[in-house]
Amino acid sequence: MPKLTDSHISEGLAKLPGWKVEHGKLHREYKFADFAHAFGFMATAAPTIEKNDHHPEWANVYNKVTVDLTTHSAGGITQKDLDLATLLEGIAKQLS
Repeated sequence: MPKLTDSHISEGLAKLPGWKVEHGKLHREYKFADFAHAFGFMATAAPTIEKNDHHPEWANVYNKVTVDLTTHSAGGITQKDLDLATLLEGIAKQLS
């Protein structure tokens, strides 16, 4: 999977409110009502993430989940990262 150009990344980010590029990765912090909702977000996303074999760098502290996406084998952001960000947005909306 090829690394995306800056213009392709910008086009993708235009469709993903709350996401930005930080340290060469797609980055977003989600806030949920409480720990159960934050953990539920991760647990809901996990089966699809595993099926797609494209894993986020993410962390959970109480009601927050911080997500960073990059494709290590491509050395940067690829379409896989934009697709995963879109998936996560859908799940987050369902749980909010």
